[in-house]
Amino acid sequence: MRVLLVGAGGVGSAAVPIAARRSFFEAMVVADYDPARAARAVSTMDGRFTAARVDASSAEEVAALCREHRITHVLNAVDPRFVMPIFEGAYAAGADYLDMAMSLSKPHPERPHEEPGVKLGDDQFAQAGRWAEAGRLALVGMGVEPGLSDVFARYAADELFGDIDEIGVRDGANLVVDGYDFAPSFSIWTTIEECLNPPVIWERGRGWRTTEPFSEPEVFDFPEGIGPVECVNVEHEEVLLIPRWVDAERVTFKYGLGSEFIEVLRTLHKLGLDRTEPVRVGGVSVAPRDVVAACLPDPATLGDRMRGKTCAGTWVRGTGKSGGPREVYLYHVVDNEWSMREYGHQAVVWQTAVNPVVALELLATGTWSGTGVLGPEAFPARPFLDLLNDYGSPWGMEER
Repeated sequence: MRVLLVGAGGVGSAAVPIAARRSFFEAMVVADYDPARAARAVSTMDGRFTAARVDASSAEEVAALCREHRITHVLNAVDPRFVMPIFEGAYAAGADYLDMAMSLSKPHPERPHEEPGVKLGDDQFAQAGRWAEAGRLALVGMGVEPGLSDVFARYAADELFGDIDEIGVRDGANLVVDGYDFAPSFSIWTTIEECLNPPVIWERGRGWRTTEPFSEPEVFDFPEGIGPVECVNVEHEEVLLIPRWVDAERVTFKYGLGSEFIEVLRTLHKLGLDRTEPVRVGGVSVAPRDVVAACLPDPATLGDRMRGKTCAGTWVRGTGKSGGPREVYLYHVVDNEWSMREYGHQAVVWQTAVNPVVALELLATGTWSGTGVLGPEAFPARPFLDLLNDYGSPWGMEER
């Protein structure tokens, strides 16, 4: 296996030392628009790693880099606005593809809070036929959320439940960043995109529908000392992926944002600072959302100021295999102190990065295989969860 990792930001840089401890791949090329950032990511790694420059917005550049280095698998670790050119570049070069966020949505033009328009991943699933015909695999949504949360959904369906009433992905943390009044632990560009778009809910008999941002607040009690966190509906890939492969009555995604974070996002929206269309400022054109991102600290640099834990997980209720009612929360917790000590990367980006590396190893060994455009639910869950334990970051389950 020869891997092209596109993006040497927080998640991409965290994936490098995780992969470096494994032997399943022959080479990994780490490419970024900023060649110095790519070079830093591989500077202390072994000879399997090299750095390169690439413009992620250019399918042609991605394809050319794949051909130059005889790449077999492309791992996309950049903002979702670059999904399609990387996806198309991988296909053009004859490589398989993985990402951690899917192609962007577009709200319904007349009924944005009732009906979906273009859904997350629609542009990729529209090309599933030609990927399958070519005998090639695009494994989409293979981070932590989406990704591990989807694996948990498949595991619950296969091994824990006879019938599922609801699958609800729930994400929460008690992370604190010292020295900052407001410092998101993940890409603010992506956070704005998913939090201010209309959230999607799936229900049997109705299909996908949308609702208002931050709707249906609930307090969810997270494990391992994190405790109760208020969670709200947010647009996320799991709701678009899970129903394609897992039988459930309802699928939701709720994120523990906190009231302050929600108010900041609402203010950005009111001021138009969430927009991606460029505006003229003096003699230059700039997207307001890019200005917001530039004004905030890079999440990858916050690890030594962060304290606490982050939790990603999937809550499932229904009828257990024994025939009685059952409710469980399958989860993965990462302590920032541990991830910084062991890998030098903060908890949120490390937790996202470990999962595509695990998936790549399963593909390299042939434990996972397939063709077309597939989500994590399309593969058996147990091998993934066993291998995640082997990576030294075990998952857990609570009966509720």
